Amino acid sequence: MQNFRNYYDILGVSRDASAEDIKKSFRRLARQYHPDLNPGNKEAEEKFKAINEAYEVLSDSVKRAQYDQFGRYWQQRGFQGSGKASGFRGWTGRSSERSGSDVDYGEFRDFNSFVEQLLNRRESGTVAGMAQDVYRPGTTKKTRTISRPSPRDAEARLTVPLEKAYLGGRERIRLEDGRSLEVNMPPAMVTGQRVRLKGQGVNGGDLYLKITVAPHTFFKLEDNDVACQIPITPAEAVLGGAIEIPTLDGLVKMTIPPGVRSGQRLRLANKGYPSVSGKRGDQIVEVQIVTPKELSEPERELYEKLRELETFNPRGDLPV
Repeated sequence: MQNFRNYYDILGVSRDASAEDIKKSFRRLARQYHPDLNPGNKEAEEKFKAINEAYEVLSDSVKRAQYDQFGRYWQQRGFQGSGKASGFRGWTGRSSERSGSDVDYGEFRDFNSFVEQLLNRRESGTVAGMAQDVYRPGTTKKTRTISRPSPRDAEARLTVPLEKAYLGGRERIRLEDGRSLEVNMPPAMVTGQRVRLKGQGVNGGDLYLKITVAPHTFFKLEDNDVACQIPITPAEAVLGGAIEIPTLDGLVKMTIPPGVRSGQRLRLANKGYPSVSGKRGDQIVEVQIVTPKELSEPERELYEKLRELETFNPRGDLPV
């Protein structure tokens, strides 16, 4: 038939696929083509509607049996009549003459709400804990009781910048499964730490975020110390003086001692990373003496004058 739709091909599963395989394929494709994740993409929206229509039929044992038997005659009145007699419902849960692909996405606050409601309704039957009729053509009608699914904890990985790990606070995050959540992050998080989100797991269980603190371009964590490298001029190295140093708390002034060597490490007390007890480490500042690549004429004249006047010879004690 011209308008026949192969629901197995749409979901990318075989005709003997289990209910779990169908659900897994639907979850994967729904995340990929959901309109919230593809704004303005009409092709993705049509694909999403087809995926939902296919799942609407194949996830229901009665409708799937009818489809398997009468699939090639999907557009004929006899098959349509069977669908209406079985109480076909759209994914909004209301009886309707429209197909499952006509969806008002605005009825759901986000993608996760849609998926969870749809999957839970398919798995739980009419009402969790109530009797449900299970009937396939050619068999005897049976009644069984569906229990409410048990809550299960889940784990997800989250990578956060060093500044956010240090400060904590409220943050909107996007998880690997596509969900977007607003989370109250604790301060001083470290790699490997787990943050518990109550009720955000499977069927009302808890979700544990496994934290990874992303490498920083300037700061480096050494246990509870924070290390960094600071460039200074030859004049600053010889004469010393106060310079501004970036820290996790912002800029602070630090005094460079006269005659500091390149590679020498200086310490800023209590400017490191907090430990579990709340005590902070230090910030370790490694000095790097940097010579200018270009000089103005006055600067060149001063360096020439300095070379004439200086008495220091760094090569005077060579062992050869």
